[in-house]
Amino acid sequence: MVRVSEPKIREATIGDVPRIVHLIESAYRGDSSRAGWTTEADLLDGRRTDEADVTAAVADEDSRMILAEDGADLIACCLVRHRGTHAYFGMFAVSPAAQGGGLGKRLLAAAERLAHDELGLATMEMTVIRQRADLIAWYVRRGYTQTGRMQPFPYGDIRFGEPRRDDLEFEVLVKDLAG
Repeated sequence: MVRVSEPKIREATIGDVPRIVHLIESAYRGDSSRAGWTTEADLLDGRRTDEADVTAAVADEDSRMILAEDGADLIACCLVRHRGTHAYFGMFAVSPAAQGGGLGKRLLAAAERLAHDELGLATMEMTVIRQRADLIAWYVRRGYTQTGRMQPFPYGDIRFGEPRRDDLEFEVLVKDLAG
């Protein structure tokens, strides 16, 4: 684990897209992801995202992609998207080498402040693969509530990966940012 004291946090630009894609892929897919605890390699093969998806997110006027950098190294990212009544949190990735040192907590808190203070939204929502009990528990410890609402996994859409099992689905988690 790399100790990161005070990473630089900033908004992404289009020029950051290739590094963001590499970070997200390394945190969730393939053997490199197994160095951290956020891997989905036992659930999904294939890609997690690509340059077109990340470019669209960075360019979207209703979205903000936040980066954390340690010097020249991109070590974490997340997306906050304005969805009318709430903020949606996604594309969250921390470099496997930087996991376990509190960076994820700090970036999540920065995303929540952005959603509340800059976007004026009182609620943050996200979806997490239901089978990721460890990840859901991590979010619950940060004040998120399991809603019990499930969304189907998009089987057959390779943009979301190639499932290794047939029972995947997403659970919606929510947090009140006003309290």
